Amino acid sequence: METPPWRDRVRAEDELLEQLETQADEARRRRAIALNEGAEELGSVYAVAKDQHLSWTAVANAIKKYTTE
Repeated sequence: METPPWRDRVRAEDELLEQLETQADEARRRRAIALNEGAEELGSVYAVAKDQHLSWTAVANAIKKYTTE
């Protein structure tokens, strides 16, 4: 089997990276929504952070960044 030309391989990898970035962004948004629901259920961002073994700033920043328009 012959290896495609390098330009084609670079183009294909760029397309794959773009798809992965899109999927990662969508996953971050879904995660932030879940964290926000956790904060509503548990009563605070701190409680979610403690439950998930995360810093409260990481949870708060994720919710703020990915759940607000």
